[in-house]
Amino acid sequence: MNAWLVLASGVEGIPLPYSPRTDDVIALVLLACFFLSSFALARSKKFLSQQAKDFMLHRERTSIFATSTAADVRYLLLLVLQTCILSGICIFNYFNDVQPALMEQVSPPLLLGIYILVCLLYFLLKWLLYSFLGWVFFDKNRTSLWLESYSTLIYYLGFVLFPFVLLLVYFDLKIIFLVSIGLFLIIIAKILMFYKWIKLFFDNISGLFLLILYFCALEIMPCLLLYQGLRELNNILVIKF
Repeated sequence: MNAWLVLASGVEGIPLPYSPRTDDVIALVLLACFFLSSFALARSKKFLSQQAKDFMLHRERTSIFATSTAADVRYLLLLVLQTCILSGICIFNYFNDVQPALMEQVSPPLLLGIYILVCLLYFLLKWLLYSFLGWVFFDKNRTSLWLESYSTLIYYLGFVLFPFVLLLVYFDLKIIFLVSIGLFLIIIAKILMFYKWIKLFFDNISGLFLLILYFCALEIMPCLLLYQGLRELNNILVIKF
């Protein structure tokens, strides 16, 4: 009789650990990103192609034929949003692997939204910083060309990140492999930025050293500060929740 009662009451199961691949919110976000990028690419394909050509083939001034329309601007802003969303998912997946207890204490959708907002603020602050430094140290034309080039990198980064995020979320790969791919993408983006800096701001050999210092201060240090800031943010969220 006692044995029957034990069987009838059952045994409490062990809950499975959180996994992004089983999260419906992330699946819906990725599906939305797919439709968003397809829509923007279909509507602004020619303009995006012209932006890529202008990035690789240096122009001395902005072209009247490359001026974006109001519709282009709306679609390109969607691509910036997509890049921020995909970057937020990358950060979310990374901390899920290195700090899984965080997902048990903080709601995963809330955490994902915070990371996406942090990425959006990061890109916005970088844009404002570039605009301010260009206004102080350089002429308006070269500043406009750099901001245009920086925007082009952000647009295309979203397209590159999409297959990477799919690989990150739905394939059980080792964290070291995923971090290596992520670092590779970051390094390629920084190399392209430095290439454009040389094209726009390199005047003489003596200025190359200053250019490298500015590049480290504006491109390398913010990435390190962002990573450390995210770790501190995670600690604050754990305490709050």
